[in-house]
Amino acid sequence: MNIPQSISFLSPEEIATREIGEQANTQLPDLSRLFKDREIRLRQLAAGHSMRDFLIFMADLASAQHHVLNDSELSLAQAKDTQLPSVEFLQAHAKAGTPPLDPKHWPLDQAWARELEHILAKVTNHLPAQSPILAIIDELKTLTPSQLNDQAQSLLLGELTGLHMGASPFIAAALQVFWVRLAASTAKNYPHQTFPAVDQATVCPCCGSKPVSSINRLGTDVGTSRYLNCSLCQTQWYMPRIKCTHCESTKDIAYHSLVNQDGHAVQVSVVDEGGVSLETCDVCSHYLKIVNMAKDAQVEPVADDLATLTLDLLIADEGYLRGGVNLMMLFGSDAQDSGDPPHLSGSH
Repeated sequence: MNIPQSISFLSPEEIATREIGEQANTQLPDLSRLFKDREIRLRQLAAGHSMRDFLIFMADLASAQHHVLNDSELSLAQAKDTQLPSVEFLQAHAKAGTPPLDPKHWPLDQAWARELEHILAKVTNHLPAQSPILAIIDELKTLTPSQLNDQAQSLLLGELTGLHMGASPFIAAALQVFWVRLAASTAKNYPHQTFPAVDQATVCPCCGSKPVSSINRLGTDVGTSRYLNCSLCQTQWYMPRIKCTHCESTKDIAYHSLVNQDGHAVQVSVVDEGGVSLETCDVCSHYLKIVNMAKDAQVEPVADDLATLTLDLLIADEGYLRGGVNLMMLFGSDAQDSGDPPHLSGSH
């Protein structure tokens, strides 16, 4: 890997002053487009990709999430079965600077398992008769509600011991739908009580989860603003550029991306090259990907992260650890900093 030379940047504080006045600190996803846009992007990225089958599978899973999330009957069922926070609860967390819908203390009811059942049915319709994924789906269907909840809690808390890695993308898909609905319902119920910034700027202000990646979004007079994309509830929250998304250091930040040379992917150190790049921090030795709408308007934080596994592998060889997590592919995240071997789920 080439080491980038020193480049002069605006400070994060100067960037924040110019950017944050233009857009809200926290932005919830559009339920009608979230997973549909992800599906479209995954299918686009799959064309000619070495991981085509995996990306197509993830596109089918995103399609199932879209249909389940936008099913009016399921939405009504979740509204009936799911407890929403009180305004006093939200205000207390806002005052304390903590995310209110953190899975560590928010109850997980059976609505998520019902949504998992529907997601499994949708995905099954897309699988060939001999697909080994069908065996995983059949195994999931045999689990008791208690066993499913144990799997869900392990995934939510990053406790990979005992987690069925092959089944984790399905569990994650249902949990994402559940938390996206929960966040949307909470915001709708309390339109004047939003999810403000929290004291720990590196986690989601809604549910406290780590980001999957960050996105440079268009829409300000300085071009783009950087937002982190939640790995669970898909909320996006503002984070100044040129600031580590793991330790918040503004020193020793560098950028890396892939270029094709003579038909081979070669890692080089660049600034904002292409639609996807890595931001690394030499203070804490962590990294997170950035997808840049100014370079490619079609980028999608989860889809483009899944399609750029090569970047993760190459940067891991340099000793960097992933500062976020993609629940659809548990690979190289902080959940594995203990030294456990990495896993690639869903690539069946």
